[in-house]
Amino acid sequence: MDVENMKRGSDASAARPRLELLYVRASGSPGQECSLAAQEAELRATSTGEIVKVVRDRGSGLKENRPGLNRVLAMVSDGSVTVVRVTHEDRLARFGVGWLKRLFTVYGVTVEVLHPRKVSGRDELLEDFVSLVTTFAGRLYGMRSAQNRRRLLAESGQCSDQDRCSDQDHVA
Repeated sequence: MDVENMKRGSDASAARPRLELLYVRASGSPGQECSLAAQEAELRATSTGEIVKVVRDRGSGLKENRPGLNRVLAMVSDGSVTVVRVTHEDRLARFGVGWLKRLFTVYGVTVEVLHPRKVSGRDELLEDFVSLVTTFAGRLYGMRSAQNRRRLLAESGQCSDQDRCSDQDHVA
Protein backbone atom coordinates (compact mmCIF):
# COMPACT_ATOMS: atom_id res chain seq x y z
CA MET A 1 0.00 0.00 0.00
CA ASP A 2 1.43 3.39 -0.92
CA VAL A 3 1.48 6.53 1.19
CA GLU A 4 -1.46 8.13 -0.64
CA ASN A 5 -3.73 5.19 0.19
CA MET A 6 -2.53 5.30 3.80
CA LYS A 7 -4.01 8.80 4.08
CA ARG A 8 -7.51 7.77 3.04
CA GLY A 9 -8.85 8.77 6.44
CA SER A 10 -8.18 12.48 5.93
CA ASP A 11 -10.18 14.13 3.13
CA ALA A 12 -11.75 11.17 1.35
CA SER A 13 -13.80 10.03 4.36
CA ALA A 14 -15.85 13.26 4.37
CA ALA A 15 -17.41 12.46 0.98
CA ARG A 16 -17.97 8.77 1.63
CA PRO A 17 -21.44 7.50 2.58
CA ARG A 18 -21.92 6.22 6.12
CA LEU A 19 -21.55 2.45 5.86
CA GLU A 20 -21.91 0.84 9.28
CA LEU A 21 -20.60 -2.45 10.57
CA LEU A 22 -22.22 -3.48 13.85
CA TYR A 23 -19.98 -5.67 16.00
CA VAL A 24 -21.47 -7.65 18.89
CA ARG A 25 -19.56 -10.06 21.09
CA ALA A 26 -20.34 -12.35 24.02
CA SER A 27 -17.80 -14.13 26.15
CA GLY A 28 -18.46 -17.51 24.61
CA SER A 29 -20.34 -19.02 27.52
CA PRO A 30 -23.49 -20.96 26.61
CA GLY A 31 -26.69 -18.95 26.88
CA GLN A 32 -25.20 -15.65 25.72
CA GLU A 33 -27.41 -15.39 22.63
CA CYS A 34 -29.68 -12.95 24.47
CA SER A 35 -26.70 -10.66 25.06
CA LEU A 36 -25.79 -10.73 21.37
CA ALA A 37 -29.39 -10.02 20.35
CA ALA A 38 -29.70 -7.16 22.86
CA GLN A 39 -26.46 -5.55 21.67
CA GLU A 40 -27.55 -5.85 18.04
CA ALA A 41 -31.00 -4.39 18.73
CA GLU A 42 -29.52 -1.41 20.56
CA LEU A 43 -27.02 -0.71 17.78
CA ARG A 44 -29.71 -1.05 15.08
CA ALA A 45 -32.04 1.31 16.95
CA THR A 46 -29.38 4.03 17.05
CA SER A 47 -28.04 3.56 13.53
CA THR A 48 -27.82 6.67 11.35
CA GLY A 49 -26.38 5.11 8.20
CA GLU A 50 -26.63 2.02 6.05
CA ILE A 51 -25.95 -1.15 8.02
CA VAL A 52 -23.67 -3.15 5.76
CA LYS A 53 -23.09 -6.09 8.10
CA VAL A 54 -23.66 -7.32 11.63
CA VAL A 55 -20.74 -9.37 12.90
CA ARG A 56 -21.56 -11.67 15.83
CA ASP A 57 -18.63 -13.06 17.75
CA ARG A 58 -18.21 -15.45 20.66
CA GLY A 59 -15.04 -15.56 22.68
CA SER A 60 -12.96 -13.69 25.19
CA GLY A 61 -12.13 -10.08 24.44
CA LEU A 62 -8.54 -11.00 25.28
CA LYS A 63 -8.30 -13.41 22.35
CA GLU A 64 -6.70 -11.74 19.36
CA ASN A 65 -7.71 -14.35 16.80
CA ARG A 66 -11.51 -14.23 16.98
CA PRO A 67 -13.30 -15.07 13.70
CA GLY A 68 -15.61 -12.07 13.99
CA LEU A 69 -12.79 -9.65 14.73
CA ASN A 70 -10.93 -11.02 11.71
CA ARG A 71 -14.02 -10.31 9.55
CA VAL A 72 -14.14 -6.76 10.93
CA LEU A 73 -10.47 -6.21 10.09
CA ALA A 74 -11.00 -7.55 6.56
CA MET A 75 -13.99 -5.29 5.93
CA VAL A 76 -12.17 -2.26 7.30
CA SER A 77 -9.14 -2.93 5.13
CA ASP A 78 -11.12 -3.52 1.92
CA GLY A 79 -13.14 -0.30 2.29
CA SER A 80 -16.53 -2.01 2.79
CA VAL A 81 -17.37 0.14 5.83
CA THR A 82 -16.77 3.64 7.14
CA VAL A 83 -17.91 3.11 10.74
CA VAL A 84 -17.54 0.23 13.19
CA ARG A 85 -20.11 0.47 15.99
CA VAL A 86 -20.14 -1.33 19.35
CA THR A 87 -22.23 -0.94 22.49
CA HIS A 88 -19.21 -0.88 24.80
CA GLU A 89 -15.53 -0.52 23.98
CA ASP A 90 -14.66 -3.84 25.63
CA ARG A 91 -16.91 -5.67 23.16
CA LEU A 92 -14.31 -4.92 20.48
CA ALA A 93 -11.36 -5.93 22.68
CA ARG A 94 -10.41 -5.94 26.34
CA PHE A 95 -7.05 -4.35 25.59
CA GLY A 96 -5.58 -2.61 22.58
CA VAL A 97 -8.69 -0.79 21.40
CA GLY A 98 -6.55 2.30 20.92
CA TRP A 99 -4.37 0.39 18.45
CA LEU A 100 -7.43 -0.84 16.57
CA LYS A 101 -8.82 2.71 16.36
CA ARG A 102 -5.51 3.98 14.99
CA LEU A 103 -5.42 1.20 12.40
CA PHE A 104 -9.02 1.84 11.36
CA THR A 105 -8.26 5.57 10.98
CA VAL A 106 -5.60 4.70 8.39
CA TYR A 107 -8.42 3.21 6.30
CA GLY A 108 -10.79 6.12 6.94
CA VAL A 109 -12.93 4.15 9.38
CA THR A 110 -14.08 5.41 12.77
CA VAL A 111 -15.11 3.42 15.84
CA GLU A 112 -18.25 4.54 17.60
CA VAL A 113 -18.97 3.36 21.13
CA LEU A 114 -22.60 3.70 22.14
CA HIS A 115 -21.84 3.70 25.87
CA PRO A 116 -18.33 5.10 26.45
CA ARG A 117 -16.72 4.40 29.80
CA LYS A 118 -16.52 7.30 32.21
CA VAL A 119 -14.13 6.10 34.86
CA SER A 120 -11.00 7.47 36.44
CA GLY A 121 -7.59 6.11 35.54
CA ARG A 122 -7.40 4.22 38.83
CA ASP A 123 -10.84 2.63 38.35
CA GLU A 124 -9.98 1.69 34.77
CA LEU A 125 -6.76 0.01 35.92
CA LEU A 126 -8.67 -1.89 38.61
CA GLU A 127 -11.29 -3.03 36.08
CA ASP A 128 -8.53 -4.20 33.72
CA PHE A 129 -6.86 -6.15 36.52
CA VAL A 130 -10.11 -7.83 37.58
CA SER A 131 -10.86 -8.65 33.94
CA LEU A 132 -7.46 -10.29 33.52
CA VAL A 133 -7.75 -12.34 36.70
CA THR A 134 -11.30 -13.44 35.80
CA THR A 135 -10.33 -14.44 32.29
CA PHE A 136 -7.26 -16.41 33.31
CA ALA A 137 -9.09 -18.09 36.18
CA GLY A 138 -11.81 -19.20 33.76
CA ARG A 139 -9.23 -20.59 31.35
CA LEU A 140 -7.44 -22.41 34.17
CA TYR A 141 -10.68 -24.00 35.41
CA GLY A 142 -11.56 -24.94 31.84
CA MET A 143 -8.18 -26.68 31.44
CA ARG A 144 -8.68 -28.54 34.71
CA SER A 145 -12.17 -29.57 33.64
CA ALA A 146 -10.87 -30.98 30.34
CA GLN A 147 -8.11 -32.87 32.15
CA ASN A 148 -10.64 -34.32 34.59
CA ARG A 149 -12.94 -35.45 31.76
CA ARG A 150 -10.02 -37.21 30.04
CA ARG A 151 -9.02 -38.87 33.34
CA LEU A 152 -12.58 -40.03 34.03
CA LEU A 153 -12.94 -41.44 30.50
CA ALA A 154 -9.69 -43.35 30.90
CA GLU A 155 -10.68 -44.65 34.34
CA SER A 156 -14.10 -45.77 33.10
CA GLY A 157 -12.50 -47.77 30.30
CA GLN A 158 -14.18 -45.72 27.57
CA CYS A 159 -10.73 -44.73 26.35
CA SER A 160 -7.62 -46.85 26.74
CA ASP A 161 -5.02 -44.09 26.63
CA GLN A 162 -5.62 -41.10 28.95
CA ASP A 163 -3.47 -38.80 26.79
CA ARG A 164 -5.48 -39.60 23.66
CA CYS A 165 -8.94 -39.27 25.24
CA SER A 166 -10.70 -36.10 24.26
CA ASP A 167 -14.16 -34.61 24.57
CA GLN A 168 -14.56 -34.80 20.81
CA ASP A 169 -13.99 -38.59 20.75
CA HIS A 170 -16.60 -39.41 23.39
CA VAL A 171 -19.92 -37.75 23.98
CA ALA A 172 -21.56 -38.48 27.31
